[in-house]
Amino acid sequence: MKKKWNKIVEEILKMDSDMSKLSDSELRHKTDEFKLRLKEGTSLDSLLPEAFAVVREAAFRVVGMKPYPVQIMGGIAIHEGNIAEMATGEGKTLVSTMPAYLNALVGKGVHIVTVNDYLAKRDAEWMGKIHEFLGLSVGYILNDYTPDRRKQAYNCDITYITNNELGFDYLRDNMAKKSTDIVQRGLHFAIIDEIDSILIDEARTPLIISGNESDASSLYIACDILARQMQKGKGDGKLKKIDAILGEDIVEDGDFYVDEKDKNVSLTVAGVEKVEDYFHIENFSAPEHLAIQKTIILALKANYLMFRDKDYVVKEQQVFIVDEFTGRIMKGRRFSDGLHQAIEAKEHVVIQKENNTLATITLQNFFNKYDKKAGMTGTAKTEEKEFRDTYHMKVCPIPTNKPISRVDEPDSLYLTKKEKFHAIIEDIVKTHEKEQPVLVGTINIDTSEYLSRKLKEIGIKHQVLNAKYHEAEAEIISHAGEKGMVTIATNMAGRGTDIILGKEVLALGGLRVIGTERHESRRIDNQLRGRAGRQGDIGSSKFYLSLEDNLIRLFGLEKYIELYRKLGIKENEEITHKTASKQVEKAQRRVELNNYNMRKQLLDYDKVNNDQRELIYAERRKLLNKENIRETILNMLRDVANSCISYDKKN
Repeated sequence: MKKKWNKIVEEILKMDSDMSKLSDSELRHKTDEFKLRLKEGTSLDSLLPEAFAVVREAAFRVVGMKPYPVQIMGGIAIHEGNIAEMATGEGKTLVSTMPAYLNALVGKGVHIVTVNDYLAKRDAEWMGKIHEFLGLSVGYILNDYTPDRRKQAYNCDITYITNNELGFDYLRDNMAKKSTDIVQRGLHFAIIDEIDSILIDEARTPLIISGNESDASSLYIACDILARQMQKGKGDGKLKKIDAILGEDIVEDGDFYVDEKDKNVSLTVAGVEKVEDYFHIENFSAPEHLAIQKTIILALKANYLMFRDKDYVVKEQQVFIVDEFTGRIMKGRRFSDGLHQAIEAKEHVVIQKENNTLATITLQNFFNKYDKKAGMTGTAKTEEKEFRDTYHMKVCPIPTNKPISRVDEPDSLYLTKKEKFHAIIEDIVKTHEKEQPVLVGTINIDTSEYLSRKLKEIGIKHQVLNAKYHEAEAEIISHAGEKGMVTIATNMAGRGTDIILGKEVLALGGLRVIGTERHESRRIDNQLRGRAGRQGDIGSSKFYLSLEDNLIRLFGLEKYIELYRKLGIKENEEITHKTASKQVEKAQRRVELNNYNMRKQLLDYDKVNNDQRELIYAERRKLLNKENIRETILNMLRDVANSCISYDKKN
């Protein structure tokens, strides 16, 4: 495949001098020429070399950038429906302009899917100028857009939009009462930026349109009060294999157990009795007490599994979900099945009414509805199997334009979190003294704010980027590469803004990236590392771990603490044993497999719904397009009645 692409790249580069001789109007006229050739039967593949060459020249004239050979290769991979895996800083935004232009010539619309409104608007106004120069129309859709503005943007040749807005518009269109209310014109070709973030990380949360149901706020408040009074049992309440073999039973303690790995809560016998006493009921398991059964479990989950400034934030007396992979607030999304209400009760904010699901779809099923889809990201290879099995897409690693000069140092492992953070602060101070910029990546808001307090205590000026300050995201990241700058940021997935370094900073050693903990997903760690060393820049990265970190603790690796103490590990001394590092990576692989199985299970559950949804939505569209809907429905009813009469006569 690479050999074939290299030949196409060479062919495109050879056209460079001819394209540069064309006037602006002659270059623009190429679009009309391509459209005519398509009508006459020429294939898109045949047009690709010349079309890409046209976009290269237009990009140079409009935004002062001409795609490199490796960027052309990335564009070819995307046109062919693959995922172009390109390192951070390799210019994926520019890469997308070539396949977007080529596929927009068909006239059915191209959707360039981004992870947030800021990037949708920025890229449309920035890269969109190239397409407009060549005579194509460009639009973008933001969260607060009216249906009319949405329809106008969807009717453009190229539309920049977030995955959430796309999915919700699809659901709303299929609930429309008039054909004129439909805003989308079809799902032809999608180019998905940060595709691993959208199709892997966010795939566990389906898109749901809800309607208000009954107000059960008093029950949520009552259950929250009870949950705080209940005693948490030791362990997770699961019977270990060895105990099962020996015929041992679990000796219950406390009122409930928390299973952090599987995010579950279960009541003990004592817990059930406590609930019965509290609500003055005789049989907790009786069908009439289903609401109590459900709500007490939700209250326990809210208090013992969902954590403020990690899983959610509270702003303006509202609870907002924090995306665990990107560290961003997920606007318009709520935890389902009453969990959001349970958290609202816990945080003493207004409890919104429970929602009744009116329409829902998983991101997997939604994006598989496109005639053609492709994507780009810096990290997809670790999820190659899922992309192939679920989305029928290949991951194609694209070489970097310049060799990577970043030095990835081995992880440093310590016994406790206290010792780990002591080492991190020492690293920051040492690097800051040289005025080399530092980017510190954390996996939650708590850690970012803890480090911020520590740096304030020793007088180091810094900036913080987390879900509380996400509005200033682009501004903060744009300064992260400046001389002497220290930036603390939660997960750096899909930020979309390059950290640019000046010559003075490169002379100091480039950007220093420090990871404060290993994420559950190796991809997120790789994304953080990838912030340093863009376009051949020098830089370095290092992760600091402790045996008290959540990932290590949940998989029982904290048992090594006593072992290492016996081996004579002193306070603040680094653990260099190879076994520990291998165990950390093994734990990551297990979590990734668990998450993959959860997404697969969600997709399997939604398969039946998807078949029904397709059938109902198709019939609904037929009805909306009929002038006389009443007559159509009556005819359908007559057909059903006649079939029943015919069946009765035969039998």
